[in-house]
Amino acid sequence: MKLKNNTIYEHVLIALGANLPSALGTPLQTLVAVLGEFESRGIEVDRRSRWYKSAPVPVSSQDWYINGVISVKTTLGPEDLLALLHRIEDEFGRTRGERNAARVLDLDLIAYGDLVRQGGQAPELPHPRMHDRAFVLLPMADIVTDWVHPVSGATLSDLIAAIPPDQTIEPQDEPQDA
Repeated sequence: MKLKNNTIYEHVLIALGANLPSALGTPLQTLVAVLGEFESRGIEVDRRSRWYKSAPVPVSSQDWYINGVISVKTTLGPEDLLALLHRIEDEFGRTRGERNAARVLDLDLIAYGDLVRQGGQAPELPHPRMHDRAFVLLPMADIVTDWVHPVSGATLSDLIAAIPPDQTIEPQDEPQDA
């Protein structure tokens, strides 16, 4: 995708998650703080889902996660945005280890409009596992109800109906500061 200078790209979806405390406090406090971090770096948070509490995927003895999805407006292309997400994770104390490990912050680029990138071209878009994850799909339904998977053509409601039954997720009451 060739980006034009100063073009603002919309309908960019980012999933947020955490299940370990950080220097900023609880997983929820960390996620709220990261929203401000986006704004301070010129990424406009256009819409935000409710926060959800979800069991780890795959099922394990880890603490449950707090998850959400945001829609942002940005002038960054997919590669630069993904690099920024990784820098923010690092700055918030994430250490990369084994796959699906507990973490203080997880930021995933889920979709970049209807851009499709597959076959090893990083970042893969839409996210290659998003369609199997309740902790991504249910928060998405709060903010982009009419979203259609640009590869499969499945609607968001179709994807939600096909969520594996072993995934547990609960919407959370909104605290005053979130």
